[in-house]
Amino acid sequence: MPALLGPRKTIEETLETTEQEGFQLKRALGAFDVLVLGIGVIVGSGIFVLTGQAAAKEAGPAISLSFVLAAVVCGLAALCYAEFAAMVPAAGSAYTFAYVTLGQLVAFIIGWDLVLEFTIGASAVAVGFAGYLDALLDQVFGVTLPEAITAPPGDGGSVNVFAMAVVGVAGVLLIRGVRQTARSTAVLVGLTILVLLVVIAAGATEVDTDNWKPFSPFGWDGIVGGASLVFFAYIGFDIVATTAEEAKRPQRDVPIGIIGSLAIVTVLYVVVSLVLTGMEPYRELGSDAPVADAFKGHGLDWIAAFVYAGACIAILKTVMILMLGQSRVAFAMARDRLLPPGLASTHERFGTPHRITLITMVVVALLAGFLPLSELAKLVNIGTLFAFAVVSIGVLYLRWAEPERERPFRTPMLPLVSVLSVVGCVYLAADLEAETWIRFVVWMAIGLVVYVLYSRSHSRAGHRAP
Repeated sequence: MPALLGPRKTIEETLETTEQEGFQLKRALGAFDVLVLGIGVIVGSGIFVLTGQAAAKEAGPAISLSFVLAAVVCGLAALCYAEFAAMVPAAGSAYTFAYVTLGQLVAFIIGWDLVLEFTIGASAVAVGFAGYLDALLDQVFGVTLPEAITAPPGDGGSVNVFAMAVVGVAGVLLIRGVRQTARSTAVLVGLTILVLLVVIAAGATEVDTDNWKPFSPFGWDGIVGGASLVFFAYIGFDIVATTAEEAKRPQRDVPIGIIGSLAIVTVLYVVVSLVLTGMEPYRELGSDAPVADAFKGHGLDWIAAFVYAGACIAILKTVMILMLGQSRVAFAMARDRLLPPGLASTHERFGTPHRITLITMVVVALLAGFLPLSELAKLVNIGTLFAFAVVSIGVLYLRWAEPERERPFRTPMLPLVSVLSVVGCVYLAADLEAETWIRFVVWMAIGLVVYVLYSRSHSRAGHRAP
């Protein structure tokens, strides 16, 4: 690789790093655990909020097709992720994959990008939890909380206490162990899917097919715009790849988790969006809680309360898993000494990266408690699309550079899948606002400063490079 991109780690060096004493993660996850984590992180605030808002503002009833389009782009990238995760079962996801293909500089950029994606994503979702909890207490129990403790200064309050509290709960569970996290997530996922099945069953009886006419009022541009917005609802399936080092049989378990979770969730998203747009005219679905409001509009207050509770459960587990992804990426970067190596130490009892998890918990809690994140959340989409594109390029490069290497899972139809994945990511990213691009470039520029001043001279690969 060109010297400009920095040294490239071999897969063998990457796997050797995972065995270093004091920097090892415990292998405790089976295929079901990985699948549940994948479903858990994807089914979150997106299905309870973005479905209605994207229908009202972008696609109309064709929002179901927007979900399919976003799923296709994610699915192409997922096939590339699955090959890498099975071949390089190490923490770090796209960061690690970039290191073994495109070199240290690209790896750092991707790692820095994922820090943005997971940290801002967890903060924004935590704020969503506080909003739904506030609505649940008000609508169901008649308890009105003071705005001072339910909103940040920029939104008229003083501090979002409940957003900070849910981050603290998630952080404690993560420090205690990934196995405990998986068990908690399995329970929460089960409850969330139960809520969605009730929504589908009860909502189907209230569908008026006239609400689907016209089905695509804004045409193809509306479907694409909707896909760019609801893409946030799919963010996080790549977190499954960050658990490769903690899976018992990563060559089998991780591909099942990545592809299986994406397929299951896509079906749920499409069906819920069809039911929701059939219940109410799409123009009336732009509220902060469109699913619950649709049932209230039909006099089904008990189901609306059920939805409020289900949204709280879904968002709690999403916060937890986004923080899991952030801690594992930062752990991998610290172990490679692109960040201070002390951050990569693991807990003697729990076998988790407790220091970086604690730091993640504090940063996410402060962001969620004191900042309005509606605009910053848009950065999550562009950061994820960037990571997907790099992984798709990387898997194609490695097929060319090391064609004889054993691949427990092979991405089908290369190079077509890689090319389509990159094209799809660029297509959706191009539909995002100019302000989002500017903020993303600024964040990347800060990362390059960190790389030049610290990471390049301290990295483990840089010290052994000829």
